[in-house]
Amino acid sequence: MNLLYCGDENIADGLFISILSLLKNIKENLKIYVLTINLKDENYNIKGISDYTINFLDRKVKEVSNNNFVKRIDITEIFKKEVPNINMETRFTPCCMLRLFADEIEEIPDKILYFDNDVVVRKDFTQDFYNLDINNYEMVGILDYYGKWFFKNNIFKFDYLNSGVLLLNIKKIKETELFKKARKMCQEKKMFMPDQSALNKLCKYKKIMPRKYNEQRKLKEDTIIQHFTTSFRFFPLIKTVTIKPWQIDKMHNDLKNFEYDDILSQYVKEKENLYKIMEEI
Repeated sequence: MNLLYCGDENIADGLFISILSLLKNIKENLKIYVLTINLKDENYNIKGISDYTINFLDRKVKEVSNNNFVKRIDITEIFKKEVPNINMETRFTPCCMLRLFADEIEEIPDKILYFDNDVVVRKDFTQDFYNLDINNYEMVGILDYYGKWFFKNNIFKFDYLNSGVLLLNIKKIKETELFKKARKMCQEKKMFMPDQSALNKLCKYKKIMPRKYNEQRKLKEDTIIQHFTTSFRFFPLIKTVTIKPWQIDKMHNDLKNFEYDDILSQYVKEKENLYKIMEEI
């Protein structure tokens, strides 16, 4: 199974938890690619995820199978050629846009599943999701819980996908130049959620899957993949709530979510080992 994550040093905790959830539920070999950048100048100070973190995670997945791997790919030089300056100051990290460069990296396989770092796997999805025939699609995804109401290319149906879980057909994306067009759009047009907006606007060949493959609201009995996005609360006052898996007390106290406690306990224990190694180095 091919998987893609993107981000800087701040994704380490989420990446670790997400990978632990994959190891628990997926029996296939895991080939995990992590795109990152180091960008430090008068305008930006982005520090890529470290080799130490990646090497630690690579050792963890190899404890399950020697055929598993976690690989870091620094795409700083590629990114510098098409920096989306107009969208670099949005509230959404610019590193989310790194996935739009996947078609420029030769070693990225033709079929790959993209996860945000706040995605946790609850059940095996190999046969009914990952193994889908996607030859005729650029990407497969799930409707955005809130965005589907406000953003539509087709006024007669919901078609706005959340970009936190996307099964990507890189071969077809290269043919249609979807990512190339999306990068250009992110350079030229300021948007609220730049990469997600661009992909939804430009994608012509998409398949929409049920909510259980990217549950963005509350854990349900049939949830297979849970995505801890920002949500809204309307009582007693309207407010946004953002709680991530590594915020364990908030997961318990605010979300009443204890579903992943075995994974989170392992994360807490192993995280201490990771930080100890980094301090020694």
